[in-house]
Parts: sequence; C-alpha cells; structure tokens
Amino acid sequence: MPHRPPYTPSARGTTRLAAALTATFALLSASPVWAGELGSDLAGLLDYARAQNPELAAMRHEADAASERVQPAGALPDPVLRVELENVNNYGTSNAPSLLPWKVGDTKYTFMQPIPLWGKRDLRRDVATADAQQATARAEATWNELAGKIKVAYAQYFLAAGSERITKEVVDLLARMEQLAQARYAGGLAAQQDAIRAQLEQTAIRAELITLDTDKRQATARLNALLAREAGATLSEPQAVRPLPAATTFDAGALVQRARATNPAVAAEEARLRSAQSNRELTLRNRYPDIQVGVVPTQMGSRITTWGLMVEMNIPLQRESRRSQEREADAMVSAQRARTQALQAQLMGELGENLAGLDAARRSEALIAGQLLPQSELSFRSALAAYENGKVDFATLLDAQRQIRKAKADRLKAQVDAQMRLAEIERIVGEDL
Repeated sequence: MPHRPPYTPSARGTTRLAAALTATFALLSASPVWAGELGSDLAGLLDYARAQNPELAAMRHEADAASERVQPAGALPDPVLRVELENVNNYGTSNAPSLLPWKVGDTKYTFMQPIPLWGKRDLRRDVATADAQQATARAEATWNELAGKIKVAYAQYFLAAGSERITKEVVDLLARMEQLAQARYAGGLAAQQDAIRAQLEQTAIRAELITLDTDKRQATARLNALLAREAGATLSEPQAVRPLPAATTFDAGALVQRARATNPAVAAEEARLRSAQSNRELTLRNRYPDIQVGVVPTQMGSRITTWGLMVEMNIPLQRESRRSQEREADAMVSAQRARTQALQAQLMGELGENLAGLDAARRSEALIAGQLLPQSELSFRSALAAYENGKVDFATLLDAQRQIRKAKADRLKAQVDAQMRLAEIERIVGEDL
C-alpha cells in the first residue's frame, strides 16, 4: 500500500484555512466602530439628562422658589390701616344713622407699621438665605446622584455590549476552527470528533448570547429610565469608556478635602446647619418685644380736626414657652451638626473603599493587557500551528481559545469596574476628575 504524502490537496486546504483562522483571530484585537448618536458616548447621555430629566427640573424650580423668599423674609411687614366710626347712630343730633365717615360723629384713621427690632429682620433673611442655599445644593446633589447613576449604567451597558461583541467574535473564530478540523478530517489528519467538538462549543456559546442579549436590553432599559425615556427607546452601541485620570489625581488626602468643599450633599447639610443656627438666634431674640408705631388722624364731618400718635408693643411674658422654643432650636442645631458629621464620615469611608477598588481594577487591567492577553494570544497561535502539524489535539486548541476569551472578558470587566469606581469617586467628590 503506497504511503500517503504528508500534504495532500486537503492538507493544503487546511493550511489556507489556518491562515484564514489566524487572520480572523487578528481581527479580535481590532477596535470596533459604531455609528450612532444618543448612547454612543457618555457625554451625550449626560447632556441629554441635564436638559430633559424632570426630577432635576423640579429641584431647580424649587431652588428658584426658595431664592425668591429671601427678600420678603427681611422686609418690613405690611402696614395696617384701621378705621373706627364713632357715634354711627348720630345720638344727640337730628341726623339719621349712617356708615359714611363724614356723616357720623367722628372717624379715626389709624395707620400702623410693625417694626421688628433687635436684628430680627436680618436673622429672618439669614434663615431664608440658608434655606435657598440648601435648595440650590439639593438640586446640585440631585444632578450629582443622577450623573453618577448614568455613569454606572453606561459602564454596565458597555460591559453588556462588549461581552456580546467578544462572544460573537468567538463564535466566528470557532466556525473557522470547525472548518479547519473538517478539512483535516477530510485529509485523514484528524478525527471527526474535532469538528463535532467545535460545533458543540459554538452551540454552547450561542446559548450564552441569549443571556448576553437580555443583559444588554436590561442595561438599555436602565439607562432610558435615568434619561426619562421609554424603556424600549433605541440607544446606539457604546463606543468607548472614558480614559481614566492620571494616578496622581487619586491622592486620598486631596480628594477628602475636595469632597468636603465641593460635595453638594455636604453643602446642603451645611446650609441646613446655618439655617438652624440662625433660627436659634432668632428664637433667642424673641425674648425682646417688637413695636408698632402709628399715626391717628380724626375726621369730623369733612375735615381732619385732630392728629394723634401711637406706639404699641408686645410683652413677652410667656417665659416657659419661650424657653421650650429655645431648647428646641438648640437641639435642632445639635442634631443638624451631628447629621452633617455623619454624612461626611460616610462619604469619607465610601471614598476610601472606592479608591482601593479603582487601584485594584487599574492594576488588573494593566496586568491582563500587558501580560495575560499577549501570552494567551501567543499560546493560541502556537496551539494553532501545532494542531495544523498534528502535534497537539483539538482539545488543546480549544483550551487556548478559551484562555483568550477569558482574558478579554476579564480585561473588559476590569475596565468597567474601574469606570464604576471612578463614577462613585466623582459622585463623592461632587465633580468630574
């Protein structure tokens, strides 16, 4: 029986398929290009949310309303006019009873102006100003929270879309591997089991694509909800995540100081503390009386005949009630001070946790991109060449392919985890880094 040559036409076909497989594998590292508008980048989503989110619009309107309360809080109360008709029955005269000022015995007009003393108007203005600052800070905190949620949701959307893309590329790679296995089998160089295993692997991964598609649609619905859009509204494929700031940006001490200075939730609590302190001082000033001054012209017939002046004041005799109000105001200040400190402590703890997570994600991504992924690619190329020459079995080639897929998936997860940690840090700091 003649010896079979090592390279038959089928064997040469396997060489061409191997070359095609190598080219397909090389495409896995290429950056995909997506076309689209809303959803393709994070900046566009944030701009859309800032303009369209109804909750944010409501908070801004509330802040505008609070700012309009500052001027009235420090203004003088409206003056009071009192009209007193005396002897409306015209007793002692022949005139009939009347309610007309010039047809009664005499008419007194009292013009009174309440005048708060002891700096109470300034304190009321301070309370209203602090409340307006609190409302503005709450609106900024609402946007800060919303922007953080959008950043996290976009990272999850990028993860779902990226995982789906990697999986589809693997399906295409496995199809090429199946062709290579079939060509080697046709040339008598491999067992049929190799092609069957490639088909089984493809079927299993296509089943994973169903789950990944569900994850992607859920991420889309989550983003649309944050954007106040219909859950099924179309979003473009995410193109890329934001580049991470330099490592020097993440100095813990500097970020703690920035968070205390710029976090809008902290600013809202501090404004609320100022309001409580001013209200306490105003409550203490209520120990002292306020006055009303007035002018009293008296009309007889059609002429003003006499003028009078008046001064009126309240007498703060209910001392026990006022002491209770003062103790209440003092307790509110203490409670708000403790609440502010608790919020700061919570944010500082979250900041430290996310800084550690971001550092771990950066190092993981660098390790995978710099070592694990190149090593996995080299291992796959080596296994592919060895399988083509019959030096390794198909299972070894499949394992090499799985290593590449896992490395790519792990790198994607590390990138997304870093983005989510960055979003949390920016939420705590209160501004983009």
